[in-house]
Amino acid sequence: MRIVFMGTPDFAVPSLQHLVNEGYQVVGVVTQPDRPKGRKQIMTPPPVKVLAEQLGIEVFQPVKIKEETAIQHVLQWEPDLIITAAYGQIIPVAILEKPRFKAINVHASLLPKYRGAAPIHQSIIQGEKETGITIMYMVKELDAGDILTQVRVPIEEKDTVGSLHDKLSQAGSKLLIETIRQIESGEINPIPQQHELATYAPTLKREDERINWNKTNREIYNQIRGLNPWPVSFTTFRDEVFKIWWAEPVDTSHQEKPGTVLLVDKGECLIATGNGAIALKEVQPAGKRKMDISSFLQGTTVAKGEKMGDSNEQEMDS
Repeated sequence: MRIVFMGTPDFAVPSLQHLVNEGYQVVGVVTQPDRPKGRKQIMTPPPVKVLAEQLGIEVFQPVKIKEETAIQHVLQWEPDLIITAAYGQIIPVAILEKPRFKAINVHASLLPKYRGAAPIHQSIIQGEKETGITIMYMVKELDAGDILTQVRVPIEEKDTVGSLHDKLSQAGSKLLIETIRQIESGEINPIPQQHELATYAPTLKREDERINWNKTNREIYNQIRGLNPWPVSFTTFRDEVFKIWWAEPVDTSHQEKPGTVLLVDKGECLIATGNGAIALKEVQPAGKRKMDISSFLQGTTVAKGEKMGDSNEQEMDS
């Protein structure tokens, strides 16, 4: 079986590695172009490209996969199966329909829940207790193809998007091999999605990262861990961006407005929420490094009654 693998970030790396380890013939890898990264904007290859070159697999990095020259480049590999995992571009039908065994996708949710680009983030932000991997046939509509296989993965109380990402990428690589074996043997049984149950996880926007202190402490806690370690939640403090990497919910009663500093004592800082409070644990003031709350309080005097968030945040709907 001739396989073309299409993927870009760290999430896709275990799947490509597992394919090669299991002896499958990956004839080509399609990934996104190198991008400038970091403060010095150094051109950096995507993780899948790095692995593919280590494995001696030909790499193709089109700016736009929908262009005819890009389509023909992929099809000249004569794939029997196309596998995608977080590739990052919409793949033309001309590519999807050509292979003998079609095209399949490794998606990090239990479809039809959380179709789209940020399913891992949203599963935590929305307070889910479990998520998983779905492998489905690819169709023109986003993440809407027939389901081939699924595996469930629990979301632990202190999971972040980083820890859950790693669990799901490993689970996806294992399920991928199982699925290919079923496709080869003719045992696969595609199941149409219940489209009326679909929910969506679109690309995160800047406003998705901003903390609304009117929400419950549990909702804010889920947002913080659902954005750690990227892109990281934030509020404003003294009119500057103030990132919150980690915090924990505290059940306490108060009469203060959400966003108010309730307590500052011995390395502890509590912020009022719509119900209860949030205890800050790891923060990053504007222009400074990430630090634990004790280090922050040693260098900055914070007074009870100060506010986090601006007036616009205070007026946001909960």
